Amino acid sequence: MCGIVGFASKKADYDKQAVLKKMMDRIAHRGPDGEGSYLDDGVALGHRRLSIIDLQGGAQPMYNEDGSMVVIFNGEIYNFQELKAQLEEKGHVFATRSDTEVLLHGYEEWGKSLLQRLRGMFTFALWDKKANTLFCARDHFGIKPFYYYQNGDTLLFGSEIKSFLPHPEFKKELNRDQLELYLSFQYSPGEDTFFQGVKKLLPAHWLEFKDGKLTVERYWTPAFDPETDKSLTQWEDAIENIMKQSVQAHKISDVEVGSFLSSGVDSSYMACLAHVDKTFTVGFADKQYDETHYAADFSKHIGVKNFSYRITPEEYWENLPKIQYHMDEPLADAASVALFFVNREAAKQVKVCLSGEGADEFFGGYNIYKEPFTVSWYDHIPLPIRRAIGWVAEQLPPVPGVNFLVRRSRPLEERYIGNTNLMGEKRKKQLLRVYNGKRKPIELSAPYLAKTKGQDPVTRMQYVDMHMWMVGDILLKADKMSMANSLELRVPFLDKEVFELARHIPAQYRANGENTKIAMRGAALRSIPEAVAEKKKLGFPVPVRAWLRDEKYASTVRTAFESDAAKEFFHVNELERMLDQHMSGKRDNWRQIWCVFIFLVWYNEYFVKR
Repeated sequence: MCGIVGFASKKADYDKQAVLKKMMDRIAHRGPDGEGSYLDDGVALGHRRLSIIDLQGGAQPMYNEDGSMVVIFNGEIYNFQELKAQLEEKGHVFATRSDTEVLLHGYEEWGKSLLQRLRGMFTFALWDKKANTLFCARDHFGIKPFYYYQNGDTLLFGSEIKSFLPHPEFKKELNRDQLELYLSFQYSPGEDTFFQGVKKLLPAHWLEFKDGKLTVERYWTPAFDPETDKSLTQWEDAIENIMKQSVQAHKISDVEVGSFLSSGVDSSYMACLAHVDKTFTVGFADKQYDETHYAADFSKHIGVKNFSYRITPEEYWENLPKIQYHMDEPLADAASVALFFVNREAAKQVKVCLSGEGADEFFGGYNIYKEPFTVSWYDHIPLPIRRAIGWVAEQLPPVPGVNFLVRRSRPLEERYIGNTNLMGEKRKKQLLRVYNGKRKPIELSAPYLAKTKGQDPVTRMQYVDMHMWMVGDILLKADKMSMANSLELRVPFLDKEVFELARHIPAQYRANGENTKIAMRGAALRSIPEAVAEKKKLGFPVPVRAWLRDEKYASTVRTAFESDAAKEFFHVNELERMLDQHMSGKRDNWRQIWCVFIFLVWYNEYFVKR
C-alpha cells in the first residue's frame, strides 16, 4: 500500500528530479516507510511506501530482469502467489516475495490481459522502455484512486491531485461546472474533477501514453444477471463460503491486521469472520450518536479487544480543513470526518484494517432500495397525472411527503442519480450566482440505467450506485482518510469473486419493502447475534444537524457564508436565510448547509491558502 506519482514528458527545461521529489513529498502520508524514484528520457516515476508485504525486499520502483520495464504500484494483489506460480512455470524468475513483481512479469507474459487475472485493489504505472510506452491501470471497482492531467505532450499522474501542484506544467484552475453537479451529488461525480483538466481514471480502465498520444479504455464491465434456481438458504450458504474465502485472502500480510467495527451488520460480520485481535470504533459524547458501547459488547462476544474513541465537537470542527485537504475534492459526507478519527486511532496500533465497504452495493443494502415496494400502488397512477402532482409538490415547502411525490412523479430513468440526490435544479438556481445547467445530474447516471434497461428497479439502482456513489463517496473517503493516517484499508466485500456470486442473487433476496441485504443478513446470522444481523441501515450517525442549531458551531458556518469566496459563488442572502431557517427549527436544512460549507472549506484550502 503506497502512493504513486509521475509524469511523462520530453521537455527538459526544468529539474525533473527536483520536481518529482516535490510531487512525492505531497503524498508522503501515503507511504512513510520509504521512497523511490526512476527517471528516463521520457518518464519520471515516484513512489512512497507503506510496507505491508515483503518488508525488506518489496521496495519500489521495481524492475524486470533486464531493466527494460519498471513499475510503481499502489494496492494489494491477493492472488499474487497463484499468479507467481503460473509465471514461474513459464520461465519467469522472481527476485522478491512482493506482489508488485507479479505485475512486471504478468505484463511481460500476458500484456493488457493481465488485468483480467488480477484479484485485488490496485493502481499502477508501468514504463516499457523498449516500446517507449507508459501503461497505467485501476482496479475493477475503483478501490484505489488514480488521477491524470494532460498538457500538450506532458502527462501527469498520481494517487492524489495535490501531487500535481508542484509541477511546472500544471495549471491550477477551478472547474466551475463541477460545482453544480456536486450540489446534487454531495461529491464530485464522473471522470471530471474540480480541477480543470484533471480527470479520474475510472474503475476497470487502463491508460496508455505513447509519443504524446493518450488512450483510455475499459477492460472489464460488471453486470447483474439474477438466477432463480436457488433457494434463500442456498444463497446464504454461498455467501458464507465466499466471504470466508475473501476475508482470508484479504488478511495476507507481514504485519498485524485489525478491523473497524460500528453497530452495523457489515463491519460486525467482517470482524467476526476475520478473527483479528483488535477492533476499532469511534463515537460521540451524545448517546444518540454513539456506537462505542455496542462495539465493546460485540467485541467481548467474539473474544476480541476493542479500542474506542469519542470525538468531541471541537476536534470534529477543528479538523475539517485538514480533512478536506486530504480529500483532494470537496466531500460533504459528514461521516468522512468520523472515518478520519477511526483511522487515526487504528493507525496507532496496526498498519492494516478491514472494513465493510461495498456490501450495500453488492447485496442491496440501502434503504432507498425498499422504495419500489413501498406504496407501490402509487406507480399505477397514470404517468401524466403523477407528473402533474409532482409539479405541484415542487412548489411546496419541503415538508414530509413532498419529496416522495416529486420523486415518484418521474420514472427511474428520469430521476435516479444515486443513493443521494441533495439539490434539484430549481434549488441550485436559487443558491448559485452563476448557473449554466450545462450538464444535468441524470446525464451521468443515464448510461448505467440504459445498461440495465428491462431489469428490476433494485438491480438498476444498485448498478448506478456501484458506479457512482460507491466510487465518488464511499471509496473516496475510505482511501483518503486511511492514507491520511498512513493506514492500509482493505475491503473484502469488494472482491471480484464476491461480486461474481452477488451478481446472480435475485432481487427478492436482496431487498423488499421491509428489509435490505436479505441473503447477506441470513449468512451473517450464522455468525453474529440476530439483533445485529437484522439491524436496519443507519449509516454512520453524526450530530451535525444538532450542531448547526447551536450558535457556537453555526457561527463558523456563518463566517464562511459571509466570506469573499461565498460571495463569488453563491447568493449570500440565500445562504444566510437557509442557515437561519435551520437554526430556528422552521426547516431541516442541515445537509444543504453542510454541502455548501464543505465546498467553501475545501476551496479555501486549495485556492485561497495555496
